[in-house]
Amino acid sequence: MTDVVKRLKHSDPHEKEFHQAVAEIVSWVKPVLDRRPDFAQQALLERLVEPERSVVFRVPWMDDSGQVQVNRGYRVEMNSVLGPYKGGLRFHPSVSLSTFKALAFEQIFKNALTMLPIGGARGGSDFEPKGKSDNEVMRFCQSFMAELAHHIGPDIDVPGGGMGVGLREIGYLFGAYRKQSREHSAVITGKGLDWGGSQIRLQSTGYGVVYFAAEALSTRNRALEGQRCLVSGAGNVAQHTVEKIIALGGKVLTMSDTSGFIFDEEGIDAGKLAFIKRLKNMKRGRIREYVDKYSETQYVEADHSLDHNPLWNHKADCAFPCAAENEINARDATNLVNSGVKLVCEGADLPSTPEAIDIFLDSDILYAPCTATNAGGVAIASLEMSQNRMLLNWSAQEVDTRLKTVMKNIHHQCLDTAADYGQPGNYVMGANIAGFTRVVNAMWDQGLI
Repeated sequence: MTDVVKRLKHSDPHEKEFHQAVAEIVSWVKPVLDRRPDFAQQALLERLVEPERSVVFRVPWMDDSGQVQVNRGYRVEMNSVLGPYKGGLRFHPSVSLSTFKALAFEQIFKNALTMLPIGGARGGSDFEPKGKSDNEVMRFCQSFMAELAHHIGPDIDVPGGGMGVGLREIGYLFGAYRKQSREHSAVITGKGLDWGGSQIRLQSTGYGVVYFAAEALSTRNRALEGQRCLVSGAGNVAQHTVEKIIALGGKVLTMSDTSGFIFDEEGIDAGKLAFIKRLKNMKRGRIREYVDKYSETQYVEADHSLDHNPLWNHKADCAFPCAAENEINARDATNLVNSGVKLVCEGADLPSTPEAIDIFLDSDILYAPCTATNAGGVAIASLEMSQNRMLLNWSAQEVDTRLKTVMKNIHHQCLDTAADYGQPGNYVMGANIAGFTRVVNAMWDQGLI
């Protein structure tokens, strides 16, 4: 198995994010391959780490001053053995092909855990929507979709929202696809409720994270009620993670963005969260503005020269990293463990470095990885596809009930699989092996394709 990682490093030496994602999965699925040596003859792992298709394309668009700009677009269709490719889009200057290969690879197993018929893909662009006018974003999205439309479809690949791709962007993308394809299909998820969207789609990832956290805490006879919680991020996932923690009686102390973080000892209640939603979603402001309204709050400006994030230094019971990849390093993990945190439940994609994960697993805390915890978003996206196909619109209560059921089933899969492989309570092993097993069994059944 180490040969697989070595081969990837040799063939694509600059794709460090992808190497990290593959190495993490490979390290956990060895027991599966030991039980099934015949999988090696079919090179299932070697086939799994190669995308079925990677598309890179230019995206020219005109800004408001009349200047033509050029960005790069991506779609990595990693594996479709379980169903049409499914995975979000990300618009952010930091992305690369390596980023999307890593996210798409992880997406395969996350989607498999939902037990829904969907494969894994991710994509997006190095375009930065922040600071752009609505017309600039519209022109970019229309140009982006002019190429992406050739590679997607309701039975082929169904993108959704993600970082930098909210309802505004989804609207422009879907409008461009509808114009080009002449059909109103289930080809993009995260749509507005008036034109094919699902109830609680916006909330689903954050709510699912908290539902999983509640299930994990229950294994130690605890509940979220009364727990002091650290949350990073202030985007969609963070906002709705905070919303559900508050609803279940937890006390949220922190939120953050790239400018810094706030620490509110009294707790971020529903009213304060409503202010943050207006600030981030409507004004597109910075989290530092929170202290202008709530002066008793501490604001700490981001200092990227530090080898740790001071947000994770605060004493709390639960931590919910909901901001970005690799936001928790080894020192942050040590600080969390030493401060007595009982649970780390990931909301962002791959927010903990491999060294941080090792520290969590060597401790007595509950560590719930993103592969399992933030699958709620793609689960509800898939239910949006089902509603579109059946020309239905389920109630918020019905969708929320289905989300709870999906997250509870994922939790049980993780625990049962970890116990079956001799590491009870290890959610990382359970999630990776459960998702991997479902995918490779399907590959085995479908032959060499």
